[in-house]
Amino acid sequence: MDTSAPSCRAAAPAGVFVGMVDRGVRSWRGIRFALPAIGERRFRDPVAAPDADGETDATVFGSVCPQPANPAIPLGDGAVQDEDCLSLNVWAPESEAAAPRPVMVWLHGGAYTFGSSSQPLYDATAMVSSGDVIVVTLNYRLGALGFVDLSGALPGAGFDGNLALKDVLLALRWVQRNVAAFGGDPDRVTVFGESAGGGLVTTLLATPSAEGLFHRAIAQSSPASSVYGPERARHVAERFLGELGIDPADPGAADLLRSAPAEKIVAAGKTVYAEIPTTDPGTLAFAPVIDGTLLPEAPVTVLREGRGIPVPLLIGTNKDEASLFSYMKSPLIPITGDRIDTMFADMASENPGVELPSREQVLTAYEHVRHRAVGLGVARDIGFRLPTLWVAEGHAAAAPVWLYRFDHASPFLRLIGLGATHATELPYLWGNLVSGPKDLTFRLGGRRVAELISARMQRRWTAFAHGDAPDAPDAPGWPSFSVDGDHARATLVIDRHDLVVDDLDGELRRAWGDGTLAFS
Repeated sequence: MDTSAPSCRAAAPAGVFVGMVDRGVRSWRGIRFALPAIGERRFRDPVAAPDADGETDATVFGSVCPQPANPAIPLGDGAVQDEDCLSLNVWAPESEAAAPRPVMVWLHGGAYTFGSSSQPLYDATAMVSSGDVIVVTLNYRLGALGFVDLSGALPGAGFDGNLALKDVLLALRWVQRNVAAFGGDPDRVTVFGESAGGGLVTTLLATPSAEGLFHRAIAQSSPASSVYGPERARHVAERFLGELGIDPADPGAADLLRSAPAEKIVAAGKTVYAEIPTTDPGTLAFAPVIDGTLLPEAPVTVLREGRGIPVPLLIGTNKDEASLFSYMKSPLIPITGDRIDTMFADMASENPGVELPSREQVLTAYEHVRHRAVGLGVARDIGFRLPTLWVAEGHAAAAPVWLYRFDHASPFLRLIGLGATHATELPYLWGNLVSGPKDLTFRLGGRRVAELISARMQRRWTAFAHGDAPDAPDAPGWPSFSVDGDHARATLVIDRHDLVVDDLDGELRRAWGDGTLAFS
């Protein structure tokens, strides 16, 4: 416990938590919401933590889910990896309010394999201070520990599936029961996330049991169509078991899996994580599974047909999503011509009833793009932009939707060819523009402009959480999205100066056609 910082108490049904006050913001860290998912509880549904007796210190972040090292996702000094990782953090303004404040629950990204709620990037001080909101950041199980579905590979062994999604649902139930004690309004909860976290948000919108746990949603760079069925999940589980040297026919297979060291689980998961998108371009090893019960149907299908949980949605992507994956030589999304061709061939064989656009038709969307960048454009659009458009179009029939594209890049990021790539909107949203002395983002200038963009983004996101339109002072109003009428398909372009463009993606839609392109 940091004895130098003033303390604060919150008496909640789950216990009395003693947090800390810093820079005008109260925070409670490392609050356990589930029992440790270890031993017999590994690969099992999360179990709610019992209410705590006495006072509980909440000044130190909880453990991080075990994961491979990733220099692009710094976990913070002193981060400890442990399977006992199901905790959350609450951030609130120091001042009391006359009425409960809206709550924003953050689901971090990281390809369903990396990251944590305690990354320095997600320090909510700036957002809480400027937006007058309560922010909750939470951990969920990652990689194989959270996303491998063993029900097909080891039937009857007592393992459960969709564990990470269930972790999130349990945390949202904790918020409903306890957030009032921290000054939050359980009837005004916005769930928001980016990348894998955005994928969990769009998945929650198609999860019937999630209804009532949140009232608004924000999905940033969601891989909304990258959710697969039991057959693909079984294949991934078999590859995972093979990496561990476990024979599914062995009567002791389940015990071997429960007793395997976490480091071996992570190492096997890392291999499968890289292998699956290499052999099956356009797919991920780890993602939520369409299990027919918790998640009855593909989220992208449910949402495109307007059948999702009918809550207002703010959704969008970044202009240059795919450049980061190319820069890091990541296998996650297909960028080269041969891998893109393989992806299309596989997609066609899986969807015989869907008329896929021809290669020539698709390329009309990239006529003004450098030849080298065509693959980046295709990867960006099939992985992120098109699923986002499909979700926006369908969900707009069920609830108000606001669509954006983040286009801003600092001079340095433009110089090295990354541009407004995947996740680069996050420092602006959180108000944590520089990660440390080695951060080169503003080496060539642009910090002052970034601060202005950050203030606008925070104002828009938190206004939405308050139940208002996502508008900001001295900036264009942001019309809601509709497929026709005035301002048809209005999109907010976030840059040095925000701009509203009607049908920003018209050329892209015409080139790709109207079909929903996804793997089952």
